Amino acid sequence: MIRIFKYSDIDKSAIFMRSEPPANVEETVAGIIADVHENGDAALVRYAKKFDGAELSALEVTPRELDDALKSVDPCFLEVIEKAAANIKAFHRCQIRSGFVLTKENGVVLGQKILPLHRVGVYVPGGTASYPSTVLMNCIPAKLAGVSEIIVTTPPSRDGRVNPNILAAAKLGGADRIFKSGGAQAVAALAYGTESVPPADKIVGPGNAFVAEAKKQVYGRVAVDMIAGPSEILVIADDTCSAEYVAADMLSQAEHDVLASAVLVTDSAELAEKVGAELEKQLPALPRYDIARASIDNNGKIIVAENLKQAVEISNALAPEHLEICVDNPFDYLDMVRNAGSIFLGKYCPEALGDYFAGPNHTLPTLGTARFSSPLSVDDFVKKSSFTYYTPEALAGVKNDIACFARKEGLEAHARSVTVRFDK
Repeated sequence: MIRIFKYSDIDKSAIFMRSEPPANVEETVAGIIADVHENGDAALVRYAKKFDGAELSALEVTPRELDDALKSVDPCFLEVIEKAAANIKAFHRCQIRSGFVLTKENGVVLGQKILPLHRVGVYVPGGTASYPSTVLMNCIPAKLAGVSEIIVTTPPSRDGRVNPNILAAAKLGGADRIFKSGGAQAVAALAYGTESVPPADKIVGPGNAFVAEAKKQVYGRVAVDMIAGPSEILVIADDTCSAEYVAADMLSQAEHDVLASAVLVTDSAELAEKVGAELEKQLPALPRYDIARASIDNNGKIIVAENLKQAVEISNALAPEHLEICVDNPFDYLDMVRNAGSIFLGKYCPEALGDYFAGPNHTLPTLGTARFSSPLSVDDFVKKSSFTYYTPEALAGVKNDIACFARKEGLEAHARSVTVRFDK
């Protein structure tokens, strides 16, 4: 049963679940990474048998496997994937930036180049569910950024195959190669490379605690998008909102993971009671009942605030991954929101709309990191290089300034690298 609190009575630091990784995860992951680094494909094949129950003769998905998968996908679902991909492309295309050139006096030219990463690894989880939406959300912005090669890794099923829906999404999303590997071992392969898997410049995509720990440990050798925690949703609603809608939206995150957090903040004690009852009514109908039940019982909360302004202040303090503002005039509150991964406005904008279809990315900051980080975007797949050009006359005009600065920092060679050009 979900708990109801007055905001004045709750421990503010315990509103969202802040999970600790399983015992020995750091040591276990370090061992897996070292094994893959040393033994390459042989280690990946061994871990596929150990963790996935799959006997693999080859790690890479073949063109024939890809064609067979596309034929086996429900045509209606394939059409839905195409529609979602079009929406995601349209949104992320607006994020594409070009460099700039700044021309100054004396022929000085300054500028910035926007350069795509060469190779990116996209990790796609398996296990309790498959996520073709994750494939689209990670591959499409990488493709729009101009990434030369997109590598997807995902755990195989026991028969050694990859879920055909994931393969269909990879094809439509622009993936270049797909490998049958999951867990920390896949992250290690993308970081160091193996005989089959080429090393990536960046690794993106969500995963369990072992995947998150592996991304931590390889960071520095490669870039990573973020270290994601359990899913979070915070719903702000008033007494004009349907308790049925609110409960359904909270359960949409609770069914992800027993560690997921679903929180309602409302200025209506009556709505709080109705949502609590509605959760109990809807829970038994869910196929993932056990997961959602544990999430709601252990991490779910309903908080009664004094007013909606305070509700937004609570949300800003928590910096939720997903924020729903379920009121009649949501744009009245949008400018008040400072910290949130993705914001869903109004009573007909459930978070699931963003998960699959609307267009904005669903790879979002968790664990309060929306205070300083952003959703995955085209920007995550590019790097920037600045360039500078000075004429002799332009450098002559500032040589004494540069030499002065360098000598104040005790770096005489810096100073002389400028002045030597004018000694004669």
